[in-house]
Amino acid sequence: MEFKGSKFQNDRVLPPIKALNPNQSQYLAALRSSQQIVVLGPAGTGKTWIAATYAADLYRNGRIDKIILTRPNVPCGRSLGFFPGSLEDKFAPWAVPIVDAIKERIGAGPYEIALKRGDIEMVPFEVMRGRSWKNAFILLDEAQNTSVAEIKTFLTRVGENCISVVNGDINQSDIQQASGLGRMIELIRSHGLPVPVIEFSIEDIVRSGICAMWVRAFEGDSAHC
Repeated sequence: MEFKGSKFQNDRVLPPIKALNPNQSQYLAALRSSQQIVVLGPAGTGKTWIAATYAADLYRNGRIDKIILTRPNVPCGRSLGFFPGSLEDKFAPWAVPIVDAIKERIGAGPYEIALKRGDIEMVPFEVMRGRSWKNAFILLDEAQNTSVAEIKTFLTRVGENCISVVNGDINQSDIQQASGLGRMIELIRSHGLPVPVIEFSIEDIVRSGICAMWVRAFEGDSAHC
């Protein structure tokens, strides 16, 4: 990617993103060398945090113009329709973990400025058709809840000089149809596409011991159903 220089004056020096296990190291290496990455695994493995933090560093260093955040509108709780405001307002609560990671890296003030000038966008699937992106980092979170048609729409929006991360957990799909993420992985493998697939396991959970304990408990419970 072409280096354009920092977007912010008086930048504080930030430590590099540190991998906490071999799979995180593999993930970071893929981000540095590939235009598109698929990241699979359970909650708490750093899938979303690493992507958001890496995107924030690219943006603050002027290596990309935009950060695009999206996820399918399939909640595990209340539907988007219950939230007030515009489509973007309804979408915002689901982006909180990503937004927090970006703010931590670039600062709350610069984040708000970037949001107002459209450098950071939250793009619901309802308004994605017809869009295209370039010079951007694009993060699709919770991709296991996309349909095949939705994942195709997303993948064909990606333009020049982009890095896109497709993030999800195949075992946690909330839809009653074929998963777009599953189909994407099938196509990568059957066609030998140059898209790294990074797979985290329960052993890679770094969020907390409590998180790992409950993921193991639910995984074990599912095995006995």
